[in-house]
Amino acid sequence: MTESSTPGTERDPESVSRFVERFAAQLVEAGMPRMASRVFAALLASDDGTLTSAELGEQLRISPAAVSGAVRYLAQVHMVSREREPGSRRERYRVHSNQWYEALTSRETIIKRWEDALREGVTSLGAGTPAGRRLAETLDFFEFVEKDVAQMMERWAAYRERKYGR
Repeated sequence: MTESSTPGTERDPESVSRFVERFAAQLVEAGMPRMASRVFAALLASDDGTLTSAELGEQLRISPAAVSGAVRYLAQVHMVSREREPGSRRERYRVHSNQWYEALTSRETIIKRWEDALREGVTSLGAGTPAGRRLAETLDFFEFVEKDVAQMMERWAAYRERKYGR
């Protein structure tokens, strides 16, 4: 499958494949499941940011079930979305230009739940116990990071607007 970014500009499928596998390996090292990493990298490498299940299966040489499981995971963590092709029952999977922003901001909800559980743990274990102090420090860390991430996301939105106009 050959894609082009402008008419008459062909990309080497082998180079694309090498990028997809290399980037997917980096995502796996960071903790993302292997198939989800490969599917995400393939979508990221496609010029329009969308591929069908069949296209992903063909490009990555994986089964429809593997594509389905990977997309389910990626949709849960807000890294891709599903779209119906007009007039068809086929779905296309899309990676958005702001997928990293969405993925990171969706983590805020998870971090809030962790903070609530840690607060409860500090109370249950006792703030003066070694375990209670460890939990309190962990809670402080998440609260500290959360404030910085919120400010960083605001700065990113302003920077993105200036640089890309969106």
